[in-house]
Amino acid sequence: MVTAREQEHGVLDRGGGEGLLEQAQSLVAQIVAASSSVKAFLVRWKMIISRLERLPDLLTELGGAPFFAKNTLCLELLESLVASLGEGLELVSQCALPSYGGGKLQMQSRLDSLASRLDGYLHDSRLMIETGVLCQASPLMTLSVMGVSKESRKWTVKDLLARLQMGSTESRIKALDSLVEFMAEDDKNVLVVAAAPGSIPALVHLLDGRAPVMREKAAAAVASLATVESCVHEIVSEGALQSLVRLLDPARGSLASERAARALQSLTLVPDNARSVAACGGVSPLLDLCRSGTPVAQAVSASVLRNLSAVEEIRRRISEEEESLQVLIYLLSSGTPHSREHAAVALQNLAAMDDDNFKRALVWSEGVLEPLARFLDGSEAPASQEAGIGILRGIASSPATVPAILEAGFLHPLVGFLTQGSPCVQQCAAAAVAAMAVCSESRRAIGDAGCIAPLVRMLDAKMASAQEHAVSALANLVELESNRRMVASEEKGISGIVRLLDTSGSPSLAAERAVAALIALAGNSKNRKQIMASGACYYLGRLVEGEVPGAKKLLEKLEGGKFRSFLKRLDISSEW
Repeated sequence: MVTAREQEHGVLDRGGGEGLLEQAQSLVAQIVAASSSVKAFLVRWKMIISRLERLPDLLTELGGAPFFAKNTLCLELLESLVASLGEGLELVSQCALPSYGGGKLQMQSRLDSLASRLDGYLHDSRLMIETGVLCQASPLMTLSVMGVSKESRKWTVKDLLARLQMGSTESRIKALDSLVEFMAEDDKNVLVVAAAPGSIPALVHLLDGRAPVMREKAAAAVASLATVESCVHEIVSEGALQSLVRLLDPARGSLASERAARALQSLTLVPDNARSVAACGGVSPLLDLCRSGTPVAQAVSASVLRNLSAVEEIRRRISEEEESLQVLIYLLSSGTPHSREHAAVALQNLAAMDDDNFKRALVWSEGVLEPLARFLDGSEAPASQEAGIGILRGIASSPATVPAILEAGFLHPLVGFLTQGSPCVQQCAAAAVAAMAVCSESRRAIGDAGCIAPLVRMLDAKMASAQEHAVSALANLVELESNRRMVASEEKGISGIVRLLDTSGSPSLAAERAVAALIALAGNSKNRKQIMASGACYYLGRLVEGEVPGAKKLLEKLEGGKFRSFLKRLDISSEW
């Protein structure tokens, strides 16, 4: 027998390993020889003998491995095999007697158990040979020593992966626990596991294990591997998505659900994977976790819903799930900072749907405006502010909701975001203003709130997209005369808009919206002079050639005004 100390350090006497191997070979031969005298349960014994006859070749191959006698995994298998073969020798002797020494059902059960164990030994022996774990002595299993070198980490992983696929449930769980700890110890260890042949299929298979702790730890391991981009395709191709969705069910264990959601958090960043998760019923259990899971589980599952909602065709499925909006709005109000941000982005994606009924329901049936106002008031991170403003912009794209948005007092914070927000937040705020400026009442309220000055300053922004949103908002606002006066009174109001006519290449949306704004501003002769003095006619000639909508109309309006002024001067000079 192998001592505990020898097993711990992997320093085993080769004679001990060889002795176990010889004993196993001898017992197999004895049982096969004695089976010719069996008088009972002949069918069962035929099955057992067919398994025993495959053992000698495998045992010989095991014995030929250089380190089989120093590998604890191999010695554990041989010890267990010898014990089972000893029981088999006893059983074959009993079945040679007419009475077979006991009850029929009991003997049947013992024979079935022996056959099952022999299947396991055959599987485990073949696995040890195929994985190559016997080419080196067992690595030391204390975490303080693992990972000392790349080579030792590779052998540690190879040994643990072999243990995952053989032996009792308890031993597999122990190996899985060690593997999860190993990966948690260092990101480099995750890469070592990812590169190990057969690691992903072995771990994905354990997601459907019988023991809850095995499923939970397997989900943790898969979650770590899912952060490695090169692993994602193989994880999915092994069928992990369906198994992970099943683990979202709280009945499978709260910790397993949380870790399954964490794995899906990385995997659903790929749109096709997000579609698969939604198709196999993942939305409902994710909402359940958001509703009643731990704070960590809520944040992770909200992140998965955020990824799903980023795929346009999944948004409808989410919005039609029972209480989906209530759950997301609840997280927006009461979740952790991470939960609130993920819920906000999910709601932003849903609000982007082209569905006025849905947007009206968000405002009046679900009451999103009040919690949204609190969310924006308490958000300091630019990403959260962008998401909150994005919800507002999406809702405002349904004109019927704009009066309610104005009444809820969103203009004041929007001015603050336009003035003091980060460049991306300013851009989002400008887009929201553009969406809200759809009627005279909203345009007047936006102008009076002080939005025009910061929008004019944004015309000089470094990001082309920021300029585009700013001029789009201004183009909508200058439909109102009082706002036209405000823009004209800004030092760079008109000249800033004219500058966007210079596309220096293909016409842009910013140039198109600048044309629309200038057409409204050109109704005033003073404004026309300023527009022309800023060089608009030169740029408009190019835009007319590019067939930009409104460019020809604006050019005719400007040049027509110039021609009328010339005629007026001509009439005055003729009188002299």
